[in-house]
Amino acid sequence: MRISYLSKSAITSLAANKMRSILTILGIVIGIAAIILVQAVGSGARDLILNQIRGLGSKTIVVEPGREPKGPSDFTSIFLDSLKEKDYKSLIEQSASLGVTNIMPIVFAPVPMTVGGETKTVNVIGTTDSIERVLGLYPDEGSFFGEDENLSRASVVLIGSEVKKDLFGDGDALGQKIRIKNRNYLVVGAFSSKGQVGFFNMDEAAIVPHTTAMEYITGKNYYNEFILEAEDEKNVEQTKQNIIAALRDLHGIDDPEKDDFHVMSQEDIVKRVDMITGILSALLVSVAAVSLIVGGVGIMNIMLVSVTERTREIGLRKALGATEKNILSQFIFEAVLLTATGGAIGVSLGAFLAFVTSLILSKVVSQNWVFSFPIDAALTGLAVSSLVGLVFGFYPARQAAKKNPIEALRYE
Repeated sequence: MRISYLSKSAITSLAANKMRSILTILGIVIGIAAIILVQAVGSGARDLILNQIRGLGSKTIVVEPGREPKGPSDFTSIFLDSLKEKDYKSLIEQSASLGVTNIMPIVFAPVPMTVGGETKTVNVIGTTDSIERVLGLYPDEGSFFGEDENLSRASVVLIGSEVKKDLFGDGDALGQKIRIKNRNYLVVGAFSSKGQVGFFNMDEAAIVPHTTAMEYITGKNYYNEFILEAEDEKNVEQTKQNIIAALRDLHGIDDPEKDDFHVMSQEDIVKRVDMITGILSALLVSVAAVSLIVGGVGIMNIMLVSVTERTREIGLRKALGATEKNILSQFIFEAVLLTATGGAIGVSLGAFLAFVTSLILSKVVSQNWVFSFPIDAALTGLAVSSLVGLVFGFYPARQAAKKNPIEALRYE
C-alpha cells in the first residue's frame, strides 16, 4: 500500500473526529513540551554556571571542606568545618613551594544591613585583598582594605552597586556607616555594576575582612572555601596535587578515602557541574516521560474504540480484497501520524515555553542567561512520540487486521 494513500486515508479518518484526536494526543503534547522545556532550561543553567566558572580563570584552584562528592548522597559531606585558620596560614607559608601566587580565604553568609530606616539582606563575603588579583575585582570608588585591617578585625566594608543604590540611593556611600549585626561598618569602597564574578553576584554583595566576618558576623571559626591561583597555567594539576599533599599532612590523613576536604581545578568544577545538571535533567525528564506513557495508553484506548466504530469499514475493505497487512498498516500509520503530530506540537510548545522562561530568568536570575534550544532533545522527542504510536497502536491495529470480513459486515 502506497504511503500517499495511507497518509490520505489516515488524515481523513483523524479529521472526522477532530476534538477526539486533539484530546487523544494531549498527553503526548504535554510530555514532549515538558521534556523540551526541562532540557532547554537545564542547558541554559549549565551554560550560565560554566561561564561563571570560566570567569575564575584557568589557573584557579578551589579547596572546599568535606570529601569530594561522587554522587547525590555525598553532597551533604561538603557542609563541614575542616578548613581552619591553621590551614590558611600554612598554605600562605608554603605558597612558594606549592606553586601558588595568591590565596583567597572565603567566609560568606546572608546578613541584613541597615542604613537609617533602610534594610537590605546582602551576601556578606569575608576575604582579603587577594580577591582583587584572583578575580580582577577592583573597587570603582575608594580602595580595598589591607592586611592591617584583617589583623585588627576592622569594621570596614566594600559594597556592590545594588547594595549602594538600595541603601544610599544616589548619595555618596564612601565614609558612611552601615549597621550589621549591632555593629557599625565604615564604607571604604564601592563597585560599579559587575554582575556575576566567579561564584558571587557582586552587585548584591558586600566584602569585609575575613577575620571580621568570622568574629562578628558568622561566628564561625572555619572557612567555607579557599580560592588559590597557580603560578603557571601549565602546572595547575601539579599545584593541585601539592595542595592536597600539604592539607593531608596538616590534617594527619594517610588514607585518601578519609579526606575531609577536596581540591578542584577549573576542569574538575566543570565535570562536577556536568554531573549535577545531568542528574537533575535525567530525573526531571523521567518524570515528564511518564505523561508519554499515559498518552500512549490513551492512544491505544482511542484506537480500540476507532476499530470498533469502523468494523463494517474493515469488513468491506477485506471483502474488496484488502489483506490483513493492508489493514494493519493503515491503523498503525494512523496511530503514528497521531502521535507524531502530537510530538511536533509538543516540540513547538516546549520551544515557546522555554524561550519565555529564558526571558523571565534573564531578568530575575541573571542577564547572562541565554536561551538554548536542545535540537537533540527535539529530534528525540519526535522519534519517541512516533515510537509511542507504533508500540501502543500495534495491538488495536492487530485486532482490526484479524477481524473476520463476514462477521465485520454483519456488525451493527
